[in-house]
Amino acid sequence: MSESPFPSAAPDFNDPLGLLRACHDRILSHCETLERLVARLRDKGVDADARKAAGKVHRYFSTAGKHHHEDEEKDLFPLLSQVSLKLADSVHRMKQDHERMDAAWQQLAPELERLGRLDDLDLFEVHVNEFNSAYRDHIAAENEDILDIAQHLLSTDQLKRLGKAMASRRGQRV
Repeated sequence: MSESPFPSAAPDFNDPLGLLRACHDRILSHCETLERLVARLRDKGVDADARKAAGKVHRYFSTAGKHHHEDEEKDLFPLLSQVSLKLADSVHRMKQDHERMDAAWQQLAPELERLGRLDDLDLFEVHVNEFNSAYRDHIAAENEDILDIAQHLLSTDQLKRLGKAMASRRGQRV
């Protein structure tokens, strides 16, 4: 059977796990933007497009990226930790990853804000690579170790509560 020529609708708060996966895809896209930004800075220096890309990435990780971690740590992870010790171990590793990613963001965010005054492009590239590597590794593990399992373990009511909590965090209703 062939795939539909029409794109499927983006997940919403009624599909909170799908929404988390979609957020992972956006995070990876922003990681790619960061890599292209480094190349752009090396090739053309700081120009309007570089500033725009830096601003876009900064806004995303300062808002949606932050909400994403909160969705997981405050709502999804506690649900899963109650299910099994194996999941509790995986959740613990994911929380440790979040701490490392947050620390990497604390280094990278000010550099994105002062793009025109970067002192060391090589160091900026190191920070981008560390940040991207941490996110890519984390997302791969989380998709496999957490979201795939959560899809099978969480009840419809638990998923509804998760979606409502995620919507509420963003000032929306389901």
